[in-house]
Amino acid sequence: MTPRPTTDGAPARRRSRNPFTAVPFGVQVLVGLVLGVVLGLVARSIGTVGPEQDPNWLTTTLDTVGGTFVTLLRAVVPPLVFLAIVASIANLRQVTDAARLAGRTLLWFAITALFSVGIGIALGLLTNPGLNTGVDAGAADQPSRTGSWLDFLTGIVPGNVLGLQASTSAGADGSLSTGLSFNVLQIIVVAVAVGVAALKVGRAAEPFLTLSRSALAVVQKVLWWIIRLAPIGTVGLLGRAVASYGWDALAPLGVFVADVYVGLALVLFVLYPVLLRLHGLSPIRYFAAAWPAIQLGFVSRSSIGTLPVTERVTERNLGVPRAYASFAVPLGATTKMDGCAAVYPALAAIFVAQFFGVELGVTDYLLIAFVSVIGSAATAGVTGAVVMLTLTLSTLGLPLEGVGLLLAVDPILDMGRTAVNVAGQALVPTIVAKREGILDEAVYAAANAKDPFADEPVDPDLVEPTTRSDERAPAGATGA
Repeated sequence: MTPRPTTDGAPARRRSRNPFTAVPFGVQVLVGLVLGVVLGLVARSIGTVGPEQDPNWLTTTLDTVGGTFVTLLRAVVPPLVFLAIVASIANLRQVTDAARLAGRTLLWFAITALFSVGIGIALGLLTNPGLNTGVDAGAADQPSRTGSWLDFLTGIVPGNVLGLQASTSAGADGSLSTGLSFNVLQIIVVAVAVGVAALKVGRAAEPFLTLSRSALAVVQKVLWWIIRLAPIGTVGLLGRAVASYGWDALAPLGVFVADVYVGLALVLFVLYPVLLRLHGLSPIRYFAAAWPAIQLGFVSRSSIGTLPVTERVTERNLGVPRAYASFAVPLGATTKMDGCAAVYPALAAIFVAQFFGVELGVTDYLLIAFVSVIGSAATAGVTGAVVMLTLTLSTLGLPLEGVGLLLAVDPILDMGRTAVNVAGQALVPTIVAKREGILDEAVYAAANAKDPFADEPVDPDLVEPTTRSDERAPAGATGA
């Protein structure tokens, strides 16, 4: 049947009858959130089974579904980050532009972190969470992993061209197993070096850059398929959290937990909207565009796992150019953590100091601010709230055993922390793009007028070289 023409003569697109695309993505995820809570409560009511107190079948199923989804997202991160950064540097064509944007991005990372840690310190001084607690001192225990100021130097140097790391662990039966993980910061370093080298090589690197763009288009298509599974993954992730972590652990640390979530809410719904308003941007449009990534960060508790979604909404919904977003968002996923590296360690340090009766002076609070602004970069190779907290405590000279007091509620807090982390990772590139005059404000203004994950045609810039054979190579890009 011939498609019915529209008034301008172009054939009208036939509406999809696929129920998965007919329902807006946000509605699908919302249904997944509700269903996850319901199934989590059911799984919790069933309880554990057997003398070993093993999880019941429903808890295991939810854990498997949620864990599989995060694993799929993490699997696509290395090629996505590498190819996107190489392509973005090739599109920029000027290393100085990339360097300036990177510098201003890091500056705004620090500015928002400074405001966030100020909110955390203020809440801690107003509510005294370490004095208003019923936690047992016997829970104090040193963590198995701590942060160090040398982590940045050791974490930024790639161990191999793929940024992969191998670790060996012993099982309960004494058997050894080896697994591979990746360091996003190292992948960024490798990708930047390769992208800059391709520019310096000049025309001889055009086939490589064309292959990189083509491969990026393929990886993004695979990512699209994985993202469509997000509602199902949300059911598993949130259901597992509800089934595993009840509210009993919150009672002894109620004031501290409330402080953390109030601080996170102030950052997300007060600080960020104020910064957007100061730059002439609508906060409502921002949240409409970034909400899919924020809510996925909340349920997945992984900035790295959410990275592909964060990058997609930053580019497509917020109007940040792909060439810049593909660099800034991965960088933010390792160094931009207003939740884990600013609000939380500030409140936790005050809690530990008050619990152990240690007086903090003005210098100590300045150190907390310093660690929160700089420390997230220092621990970028080994990101994690516990690692960041140990770095803060050791810098202040506070007992590391205090970390054990907070571990019982850490998974519950991690959900809110990660959501704020992801929101900041989309916010800063948007602000920098606006200040640099490269933000597509028409796209930003229409952020809530379209499904952020609706399929779209492949950008021709991804599969065609930006420099044709009859054009001159950019300055400084000729071979030696």
